[in-house]
Amino acid sequence: DKSIRLAQLVSAIKLVFASVFVRNARKYIENLNHQVEEEKMAVIIQKVVGVSAGDYFYPHISGVAQSYNFYPIANLANEDGIATVSVGLGKSVIEGGKCFRFCPRYPNIEFVQPQALWANSQKEFFALNLKQTDFDLLESDDATISQLPISEAETHGYLEHIASVWDYADNRLVAGQTHKGARVITFDDILKYDYIPLGEITHKLLDIGEKAFGMPVEIEFAVDLTKDWAQEINPTFYILQIRPLAVGASDVEIHKENLSRDSLLLYTEKGMGNGVIDYLCDIIYLQSEKFDNLKTVEMQDEIEHFNEKLKAEDREYILIGPGRWGSQDRFLGIPAKFIQISQARVIVETGLENFSIDPSQGTHFFHNIVAMKIGYFTVPFKSVSSFIDTKWLNDHDVVEEGKYFRHIRLEKPLTIRMDGKTGIAVIEK
Repeated sequence: DKSIRLAQLVSAIKLVFASVFVRNARKYIENLNHQVEEEKMAVIIQKVVGVSAGDYFYPHISGVAQSYNFYPIANLANEDGIATVSVGLGKSVIEGGKCFRFCPRYPNIEFVQPQALWANSQKEFFALNLKQTDFDLLESDDATISQLPISEAETHGYLEHIASVWDYADNRLVAGQTHKGARVITFDDILKYDYIPLGEITHKLLDIGEKAFGMPVEIEFAVDLTKDWAQEINPTFYILQIRPLAVGASDVEIHKENLSRDSLLLYTEKGMGNGVIDYLCDIIYLQSEKFDNLKTVEMQDEIEHFNEKLKAEDREYILIGPGRWGSQDRFLGIPAKFIQISQARVIVETGLENFSIDPSQGTHFFHNIVAMKIGYFTVPFKSVSSFIDTKWLNDHDVVEEGKYFRHIRLEKPLTIRMDGKTGIAVIEK
């Protein structure tokens, strides 16, 4: 019934206009020093990109790409950008679900080891439910969307160029679906074997957008992989939005020549993240003399205790400890699961004598850090420039001290500043 569809459309438009007045939107506007009454909004109605699959409709690929990456890994530069993609509607990407990340400039570079990819691959996807015709958007803006297991996309025949198979016999990933085994969403046929030049397309669009805007940009896109030579149908890349890259309320520039060592708890030139955090009063840290890489599992249990305590108090904290946080190898660092340190807003990995470990970049743990926009700092042992004032930490009264960790609480919050362009990060006393 066209009258019903029109009423649903009008209702959706009204809800979009009203969204500027909800609490989260108002708080965001205030953080930007804007006035709600001065806000202006236009509603654009776009056709949903996708293909029909029985009672569902969704794109083969949805994604977001940014021309500037505040969390570069390996030998990548900030300017190489970052893209995050998933099967189905882009809800998985926007809401920080399990997705796949790649560098548009160098799409062949693997961020995560194959074993980690297998364990943390996208398991579910979102699709428009074509059967859902009677709905109320006031109850939920997801009223027309269904969450389906990734196996459903395989039955639709849409994972042919998207999934790989985990070969249990050889302990490796095999592109395509010709082998038996668990399906892993890797986009290998696209990113490594150029079924479509997704990396090149996103890189060029980001470059064009950055030149046009005169600043870093972010794009949202969708891909329809349908190919039919007889009907002259080719895979299609759809750019849905382009906007200046939001990097927080203000860009942060740190000039080290203007810093005073005595005023800093921490200085590093290996910081990841961007912006300012100025509300943290709690620090949980492990004293270097108490670290024993044979007892990291005990440390894992203890940090979970501290994390749960602060979670109950609705407090976030700075976490400082040696070695590789979240390591699957307990001899390289504390093998904490992300949920066990979920209240940490800043994570610091420190080096010890005879115990120098590469940072946690490239792991699934690290991808949680990226998704949650957590400050992530590395302070190498006996670094010429980077340091932590451990004496200052030890001089403070302890709220609680465990076998390994100490919890201190300051009367006034610290100020953490992160310069995403240079990698310099400081914690000011």
